[in-house]
Amino acid sequence: MRIGVAATPDVAIPTLNWLLQSEHEVALIITQPDRPAGRGRLLQQSVVGQWAESHHIPVLKPEKSGELIGKIEGLDLVLTIGYGVLLPEAILALPKHGFLNLHFSLLPAYRGAAPAQRALHNGETVTGVSVFQLDKGMDTGPIFTQESIHIESSWRSFELLEHLAALGPEVVKRSFGMIESGQPPHEQVGVSSIAPKISKAEAKIDFRLDTKQISNTIRAFTYEPGAWTIWRDEPFKVCAAEISDAVVGKPGEVFVIEKSVYVATGSASLELLRVIPAGKKEMDAIDWARGARLTGGEFFG
Repeated sequence: MRIGVAATPDVAIPTLNWLLQSEHEVALIITQPDRPAGRGRLLQQSVVGQWAESHHIPVLKPEKSGELIGKIEGLDLVLTIGYGVLLPEAILALPKHGFLNLHFSLLPAYRGAAPAQRALHNGETVTGVSVFQLDKGMDTGPIFTQESIHIESSWRSFELLEHLAALGPEVVKRSFGMIESGQPPHEQVGVSSIAPKISKAEAKIDFRLDTKQISNTIRAFTYEPGAWTIWRDEPFKVCAAEISDAVVGKPGEVFVIEKSVYVATGSASLELLRVIPAGKKEMDAIDWARGARLTGGEFFG
């Protein structure tokens, strides 16, 4: 089949690499327009745009969905992976078999922009991927294939996304096979939930909460937008932590015991492993504590 792929982030790369080696033709890449990035705020194309350029595949970067008219009618289908744009029905109907989406949840659970992060934040132990037919709703279309995965307790959002992305080639292959053999998708069944885009405000750590919930916040929001708190009136990010019962104190109180840094919570404590202090790069928590010259009785928050 002649395939178009509408994608933006790096989670699309495993599936793109598989497509390039498959019997299908990757005829077109559609990605978000170049955006300012980095300290210099220079225009930079998406990861997928860079991938397409390196493989000499035509790229479209439409500002409006109407720019796709006249460009995708000759395709058998368009596969979307984190493209980040809701497309109108008139556009979805242009390719022969419409648009398919590779979504990082077991639909109908976690419809929306941040399914992996929301699953971690809610303490889920199982999630997965779904390939479904796009329709006018938000992740509501009928499903071709799904594959589940167990979530390890140490995984943060970027690690979970890496494992989910690795499932992409197989589920997309099975879905394409169903289309070629004339097998229809099935309607979504089960309890639906939404996974809206994450705000910086909700990534703030509240040390009054249960230790498990705080751990889930750190796992879910590292590195984007980053789980954060306040230390000595400046923002402070926590990138990795482990549940502990080593100390008892008031929520947010910081302790250094031998070569470990602990923070008391609403139920027990957390051992901080990796942190990003204001204006500095990521470092081991104990290295930060030594440089900060903690006096005792100091608090996050």
